[in-house]
Parts: sequence; C-alpha cells; structure tokens
Amino acid sequence: MSTIAHNLVDSHAHLDEIEDVERAIQEAKEVGVVALIAVGQDYESNLRVLELSEKHKAFVFPALGLHPGSLESMSAAEIDRTMRLVEENIERTVAIGEIGLDYHKRVRAAADKERQKEVFKALLELAGRYDKPVSVHSRYSWKDCFDLVKESAVERAVFHWYTGFSSVLREIIAEGYFISATPAGEYHDEHRRAIRETPLENLLLETDSPVRYGRETRYESRPADIVRSLGVVAQLKGLEETVVAEQTTRNATGLFGLTV
Repeated sequence: MSTIAHNLVDSHAHLDEIEDVERAIQEAKEVGVVALIAVGQDYESNLRVLELSEKHKAFVFPALGLHPGSLESMSAAEIDRTMRLVEENIERTVAIGEIGLDYHKRVRAAADKERQKEVFKALLELAGRYDKPVSVHSRYSWKDCFDLVKESAVERAVFHWYTGFSSVLREIIAEGYFISATPAGEYHDEHRRAIRETPLENLLLETDSPVRYGRETRYESRPADIVRSLGVVAQLKGLEETVVAEQTTRNATGLFGLTV
C-alpha cells in the first residue's frame, strides 16, 4: 500500500452508506484524495448525495442515478419521481450514475431484463440530452450495457469495476470510454485481466466503498482505500505509482469536468 500521498480521485463511492462519513472524508484527504464522486442509486440516496456535496463543496461531487438493484421495491411512480429528481438537479451533477443493468439471477428475479433496459435507456437519454457522462453498472450484462451506451447520445462513460469479456472491453476502449480499477484487483482474476488490458489513458481509480473486499480476510472499504486501487494498477502495469496517479487523476478530471 502506498505511503506517499498522491493527488487521487475516487471516481465511485457510496458515501451515503458509509458510517461516520465525516471521518471517512478526512481519512481520504489524508491519503491524497482531492475529489470524490458520490454516486446515488435511488431517491433517498440521491438526496443524501446532494446534501453531502453541498456540505463538502469542491471535494464531494454528486452523481445521481437509479441502480438496477433498486428497482425491485419501486413502483412506476417511484421510478418517475427519481427520474424527475435527477433532472431537476442535473446542473449540480457531474455525472448520471450509478445506472446500468445487472443480470445476476437474484436481481433479474426482482426486475427482469426488459424493465432494467427501459429504465437504463431513459437515464441514458437524459444524460445525452444534458451532455453528462454516465457511471455504468454492468454485472453480467457487459455487452448489452455497452451497446445501449453506444446507441445513445452519451459521449462519455465509465464502466465501473469492469470484470467482463475482453471482446467487449476492446469495444469500450475503442469508443474512448473508461473502466475503473477497484481494490478487488488485488485478488480477482477477471478484474486483474481487465486492468492489464486497458490502456492507462482509459483507466480511473475507485473504491465503490463501503463494499466489502478480500477473500481470506474481508474488510469494509472506505474512500482512503483508493491507495489500494492505485497500488494494484501500478503493480499490474509495472509503472510507478506517481505515473498512475497523475494519469488517472487527469482522466477523472477530464471525464467529470472537475477543477481540483
């Protein structure tokens, strides 16, 4: 793990789910994080993301979205209300996310592919209309997610925590989209392969905190664990951490239009 503070961007974190979020933000600053993209996944989490971004201006940047895993308990009216919230606050956001598709059998049992696609298309249309980048969840749905993003008017996208096929990854890269590296790269073979195969110019760093990582030893992640993502990319690519930090931060600030 890095002991030297670099300027880093955590491009995907669920700040609204983190216990003692104020301490977590301070810890992130201490390891060199200069910006943090807080993603929403339903109506309530979007409100919390907006609240945190107001409290921590120029450090926490909001991305509002509707996660496919949130659809199970939502009525059509609740989906519409969430979509309206996203659009009403579009000028305050740096991206629309977390959005996408999830073909895990448990998620599909709650929200079938067609319902997921309908919502995803509507959010992509919104992003295209307002020229916003998207942060895409694509578990087991890599090709469908890529195709829908490419068919939309969206020009900028990051496929977060990518673990999918190399064939789809090559298409993602060819379109100039990004993938993001997480601490799972320390042990997850598919994610490690994706990081290796992606040019540094197409990589971001993220934590997806407070998700739990690890195999033998499990831990709940926090934004400060971005240094693990940095170390993973540097190790897999045989590069100095400074080089990785500078390029991934440049990628993130360009994608999200940040001034840090």
